[in-house]
Amino acid sequence: MSRLAGPVLLCALAAGFVPARHAAAAETAPTAAPARAIGVAEAVAMALEKNENIYVQREQLLSAGEAVNGAKGAYDPFLEAAAGWREATQPLNSAFSITPDGEPAPTTTDANFAASISQLLPTGGAVTLHVSTDRAWSDNTVDLLAPAYGAQTGVEFRQPLLRDLMIDPARVALRVTAADHSRAEASLRREVIETTASVETVYWLWVAAGRAISALEESVRLAEQQLEQTGLRIDAGTAPKAEISQPRAELERRRGDLLEMRQNSLRAEHALKRLILSETDPLWNEPLAPADDPQVTIVPVDADAAVAQALQQRPELAEASAVIDGRRAETEGAKNAVRPALDAVLSYDRFGLTGRANPNTVTFPGVPDELPDGVEGDWRSSLENLLEPDFDDFRGGLVFRIPIGNRSARAAAAIAESNERQADASLAFISKTVRVEVLDAAAALQTAGQRIEAFAAAREAAEVQLSAEQDRYGAGLSTNFLVLTRQNDLSRARLDEIGALTDYRRALTELARATGTLLEQRGIAVAAAPAGDPQ
Repeated sequence: MSRLAGPVLLCALAAGFVPARHAAAAETAPTAAPARAIGVAEAVAMALEKNENIYVQREQLLSAGEAVNGAKGAYDPFLEAAAGWREATQPLNSAFSITPDGEPAPTTTDANFAASISQLLPTGGAVTLHVSTDRAWSDNTVDLLAPAYGAQTGVEFRQPLLRDLMIDPARVALRVTAADHSRAEASLRREVIETTASVETVYWLWVAAGRAISALEESVRLAEQQLEQTGLRIDAGTAPKAEISQPRAELERRRGDLLEMRQNSLRAEHALKRLILSETDPLWNEPLAPADDPQVTIVPVDADAAVAQALQQRPELAEASAVIDGRRAETEGAKNAVRPALDAVLSYDRFGLTGRANPNTVTFPGVPDELPDGVEGDWRSSLENLLEPDFDDFRGGLVFRIPIGNRSARAAAAIAESNERQADASLAFISKTVRVEVLDAAAALQTAGQRIEAFAAAREAAEVQLSAEQDRYGAGLSTNFLVLTRQNDLSRARLDEIGALTDYRRALTELARATGTLLEQRGIAVAAAPAGDPQ
């Protein structure tokens, strides 16, 4: 197997592909469809548009955004309204009768309506506005008004002074969902980077397989020439018939390597299609051809600067930092629940009461039976009375609450602190991993650049050696073994040079991925996509 066969084969198998047809079938096909040329930038664009994992990450980002909106909903005003009606005749156990003559008990009818609107405040407090009205009628003999119209309106303000002062469940939810949204953004960016890097890696392996095919085809052509020359020598009687076996065996071996490389090229093409095509894309049934050349310009590597850049831009670190932010908010919320609750409560209410004189009222000596001024009226009058400061109620106080022991809250706080420490440790581990990945990528890039120069020189030397050996063979001073050996040396040198160029391309991609700058270098912007079918 040639030097490139292993990496290409492993890449294809890692992508989960089994070849759909053998390379030999392509040779025997009567007509070959024209290949669709595709460049690496186009392949990346197709993958980013149709990749299912990116679609999932976009949907998760949309969900995280809705979760933030949902957490903000804690500050939406809350409206409550209630209406009721009641009629009651209840027996009395009293020597003092308040019932009309002949009636066993007074009958009371009441219709009421109440509404309130509550608003949670950023300070953890809450304010409530309420209004209520009712119409009551009774035939008892002591009520002055029948019917009577009552009205009440007021405001209540409650502010925590200990628990829920600096943070409360609503603010915890806001911070946690904001952290989840940041993590989803970083996760989407990471998926786009990984997809881009995967496409570029597979693309250059595919290109390398195609160039290796050309090198192996040239090797087969040289073997055919050597076989032909050996046959001419045998026909001329200057070489024994057994001499033909060596170039013939070498030719068949090289043909086998060529067929294997063609198969590996197909596998690499299939792996690329898996990354860039949707399930129903017609390109599945069409051959592809690379449009870009792997020639590169060797660039210097600053490992320290690359590490510093990675520690600022790697999305994995942003994900881990977002997790820490969420854990920190949960810890603060859990510690808040351990504190006792001390709330200040202030309220103010106004009242209105109007009605009609009760015809069933029984007068008593010394007890006034006339209605006070401004009391007689209807339902509207009772509401108008709310504007007058005649009847009001102002209250203020403190409410203290504490569960004895509070073991549940203390346990929850301890668990939250442990989760935060775990998140800190995960960030430290990821930071070390990122540092190692960058250093490895920088070393690989530097080594690959050096190997390009070394293998180019080796290929040039192998070409000179083969030419000299062929001249010696033509003069009768060499053998098939030596010529074929020089041909193999040249073939390996060409494959090594191709491999070095491919490794350098891959190392460039890996360093950009490791430093988190791949998208900026490729001019790719990451944005959340609307929900929809990725196909």
